[in-house]
Amino acid sequence: MKELSIVSLPAASSVDRINFSASFEYNKIMKIINVIIVGLGNVGKAFLKLVHEKRGLCRKRYGLDIRFHSIFDLGGALVYPSLLRAGEILESLSFETSMSENSFWRSGFALVEALESIEPGVLVECTTSNIKDGEPGLTHIRQALERGWHVVTANKGPLVVDFRGLKGRAEQNQVALKFSGATAAALPTLDVALYSLAGADIFRVEGILNGTTNFILTKMKEGIGYEEALEEAQAKGIAESDPSLDVEGWDTASKILLIANAVLDKDFTLNDVKVEGITTIPPRLLRHGMEEGKALKLLGKIWKEGKKAHLEVALTVIDNSHPLYGVDGTNKGITFKTDSMDSITVTGGKSDPRGAGAALLKDIINIYNKT
Repeated sequence: MKELSIVSLPAASSVDRINFSASFEYNKIMKIINVIIVGLGNVGKAFLKLVHEKRGLCRKRYGLDIRFHSIFDLGGALVYPSLLRAGEILESLSFETSMSENSFWRSGFALVEALESIEPGVLVECTTSNIKDGEPGLTHIRQALERGWHVVTANKGPLVVDFRGLKGRAEQNQVALKFSGATAAALPTLDVALYSLAGADIFRVEGILNGTTNFILTKMKEGIGYEEALEEAQAKGIAESDPSLDVEGWDTASKILLIANAVLDKDFTLNDVKVEGITTIPPRLLRHGMEEGKALKLLGKIWKEGKKAHLEVALTVIDNSHPLYGVDGTNKGITFKTDSMDSITVTGGKSDPRGAGAALLKDIINIYNKT
């Protein structure tokens, strides 16, 4: 039998004991969150900057220290030798140069490899929304959920395509799937419906959920034609160079679909939504919308008739008694009608990448605060 060898260690100094104690207390109180970002476009960048800006608040108020393992883009990822804070990441990046020129870039590095290399935390999925097949975000989210990672996303596509499947994977693996940023960015649609209205029966929802179309309709109310209003929206960066998803109503349809599925626990698809856009406005609606005390809005709607729910995106003339009447420009708003809390309306919410980034951060905080 081998003898046990005992190695004598030098006695710890009082400073060593203090440092060890401080480190132990830090890890006991502060929760370190491992984060992987997929997609460093405008929303991903805004999220990263916001985490840096809010680092002190997250630590002091919520006891969370958010750190980053890797950031994925087309063809590979930035992979760091240790978990870095957002400020350290930002110092390593130059947004004027390609990510592939960064010294931390690893060509061909796979997301699965990253997910399996460290303790599970949160995958932040920020790739471009694809409402046709949900890819590539759908695969990213599935891979993360299956490996025990929480997911927060501003990407509507995967949830539009496979809401029930992704929700089921999250429940099976006992992790969270949060997507408030996909249902109108900073406007807290899901937070109000799921938490503030808990216990109430929501029987009707009406929302102005797309800032681009609301801006265009507001300009048309001022007497500007559709084409000119669209050009102004594009010049100001409000509308994309290809605005079809917005102006044809599909962005609003995707958001009202996700709200319906989350709030009503349904499995609707885009085929269940009657969709109307603003590209061809009937003269009668346009005329009535221009009248004093009236406004023309593109509303996403949910309403219940018995056990059946209906979904619609429609141009609607509302009068000045409607709670969304004064929601103009790029602002958004949503009204919930309930059986026990009457009518609840929330308006505002920053309609830009920073607002979407704020929704992602909020979702991470709420995962670890169990809300």
